[in-house]
Amino acid sequence: MKCTIYRSNKKDMTYLYLPQHEDAEQAMSQVPEALLKLIRPLEQVMELELTPERKLAQEDTAMVLQQLKDQGWFLQMPKEDNPAYNA
Repeated sequence: MKCTIYRSNKKDMTYLYLPQHEDAEQAMSQVPEALLKLIRPLEQVMELELTPERKLAQEDTAMVLQQLKDQGWFLQMPKEDNPAYNA
């Protein structure tokens, strides 16, 4: 699955994954407005092809793919055990 990743410029180490779509606003419409209010402004940082074999640094790829398929978006938030989060 091709996806686009956005970084929150409001919440450190928070990333929104969306399935790649010709119309970014239409893809974004799957995300609850209340969540968008918490993390906007967003900055596109990457486009990538997610496959079950691809390793992600902080997330389980299968879980990300499943949430993208089921709800149309995935939110990566800081992990409490991440040293940068605790700094």
